[in-house]
Amino acid sequence: MAIGSTTPPSEWVSSNTTSQEIDEIIQFLVDQGTFNFPTLSTGLFSAAAAENPEFRLTGYQNVWVRDNIHIAHALWVIGEKQIAVNAIQSFVRFYSKYRHKFVDIISGKTDPEDVQSRPHIRFDGESLTENAEHWAHAQNDAIGYFLWLMCKLLRSGDLAANEKIVDLLSLVVQYLHKIEYWQDEESGHWEETKKIEASSIGPVVAGLIELKSWLSESGTELDSSVQDQIVKCLVEGESALDEILPAECIQSDPSQHRLYDAALLFLSYPLQIVDRETAAQIIDNVREHLMEPIGIKRYIGDSYWCANYRALLSPETRTTDYSEDLSGRDALLQEGQEAQWCLFDPILSIIFAQRYLESGREEDRELQLFHMKRSLAQLTDYHSRFGPYRCPESYFLEDGNWIPNDICPLLWTQANLRLALHWMKLSCQAS
Repeated sequence: MAIGSTTPPSEWVSSNTTSQEIDEIIQFLVDQGTFNFPTLSTGLFSAAAAENPEFRLTGYQNVWVRDNIHIAHALWVIGEKQIAVNAIQSFVRFYSKYRHKFVDIISGKTDPEDVQSRPHIRFDGESLTENAEHWAHAQNDAIGYFLWLMCKLLRSGDLAANEKIVDLLSLVVQYLHKIEYWQDEESGHWEETKKIEASSIGPVVAGLIELKSWLSESGTELDSSVQDQIVKCLVEGESALDEILPAECIQSDPSQHRLYDAALLFLSYPLQIVDRETAAQIIDNVREHLMEPIGIKRYIGDSYWCANYRALLSPETRTTDYSEDLSGRDALLQEGQEAQWCLFDPILSIIFAQRYLESGREEDRELQLFHMKRSLAQLTDYHSRFGPYRCPESYFLEDGNWIPNDICPLLWTQANLRLALHWMKLSCQAS
């Protein structure tokens, strides 16, 4: 195996690759800076680490809860446990600082329909303060992811419980119960049109399952009314998933209804809350309807970074809040010209790795390898304006050529690729 500029990254792995060779690939990419995860002084991560002049106009210097949880989880899995703990502790500080956001909605003082009144899911990660700008903060998946990883770290013993954490856990449950998250129209992973979506209900269910397990294992007791709300929230959330899946949203409004969404993959990994049959349906839907030659569309009709996006929109409007009205941006999209994202092939590779390790079926091993090759092929080359071996958010069509968008490198993509290589090593060891 040859690694370097003369060999396309997609050719770095094959059915004969050894675990030692995976280590060499990881080390090569570490040396190239591919897996550089710069942290703020608080231990949190900006969404991207780009250095181009227009970067701050993207807003990606901010902290997103969702991205940070995926990054922290990946680093936790590969053994960088303290980094994950530091991130969770900073989220605890932030949400404790703004605990009134939970309290006011729980008490009825503020209306959750006012998204600015909800707990913020994008903020200044350096100062741990909210941003004044209007944003689509109605994102229940982000709150669910936070609850999920915090409780996983509590269960593992990597995070020590204290009064502030227990208080916050109680508030999160009461908040989710108050807004009836299982039928709450919110903006979800992609921060767009509000709807009741399975990919947002799933992380909350996963978080509540972890919370329930931690309470049982640790002997920690919350107020009896909160304990009852945990049960109610789990029953309602699981029932909603049973009704909606394998679709994303089954509401009749055409602007909401969505059969296929790549965010549903996260219910299989890392959340692991869907049964094998449902997971298989989701995977088949993504591979059949959303997979493209380079990457994977978030969903059919996604206008974010559609063809010639930089020419059609000013830097200030490319990543603005479109949650209230997507019509203007959607009008720019030509059929079949959605951006092809780099987040999802690594996740598919991991899912098939897990299946292979469980079943030993060569078909699963081949699919793991297929999506691993695609993941590596998505790295930028030496001609890229970002330099080589960087992990883009997506590829978009500009003047007839598919190139990385301005969000490069995206730390969430880096985390997913690093995790996929970790699982590739595990499957190599089992072969």
